[in-house]
Amino acid sequence: MTDQPRDATLYRMVMKNHLCPFGLKSLDLLKREGFTVDDRHLTSREETDAFQREYNVDTTPQTFIDGQRIGGYDELRRYFGKSVKEPDEVTYQPVIAVFACTALMALAASWAALGTVFTVRTLEWFVAISMCVLAILKLRDLESFSNMFLGYDLLAQRWVRYAYLYPFGEALAGILMIADALLWLAIPVALLIGVIGAVSVFKAVYVDRRELKCACVGGDSNVPLGFISLTENLMMVGMAAWMLIK
Repeated sequence: MTDQPRDATLYRMVMKNHLCPFGLKSLDLLKREGFTVDDRHLTSREETDAFQREYNVDTTPQTFIDGQRIGGYDELRRYFGKSVKEPDEVTYQPVIAVFACTALMALAASWAALGTVFTVRTLEWFVAISMCVLAILKLRDLESFSNMFLGYDLLAQRWVRYAYLYPFGEALAGILMIADALLWLAIPVALLIGVIGAVSVFKAVYVDRRELKCACVGGDSNVPLGFISLTENLMMVGMAAWMLIK
């Protein structure tokens, strides 16, 4: 695209009580691509409606290059050959973010407490902190989590209240394992929810061959139910077993 025009016109909403984030992203993208941008602000609802009627569009921002309307932010990304995330696109990004951050947190905690990062306690903290963070993601929208969780968890399907109790149990077990306290309570809780979860995921994915979304990082995620979900539950089982042996 080396011979493309280097001037663009961008119409975006810049109002007293609303600054369109996609307009800012479009402006930034155009500048990063080397364009000189005629940045035109739509400063009222009336002005925005009039613009949409004139160009027969439903949304703003709108970018024009060489007199040709490119469209909104997603269309602009496609114009430059960049990826665009689809609404129902499967992604492991939330899981990667959780485990990467919790691993670094465990390493940091081990360094601060023990003066080294390569310890058994580091691995224990990694699993326990992961349990807590995953519980937080579930608890931020408990209804949404429970709706998705009921799609595959065997105990929740028989006793619906379990879908609401699960994140609290996961958080409780994780917190107690971080503190290395009240393990007589943490171990059975982790074993219970871990075993039931692992069996439920295995049955849904590998026996029934169902394609479902995983509630492990909350009920609004597009993480597929499968190996990651099974790993989360097996981590809890393994942690509980290790604490029991230790």
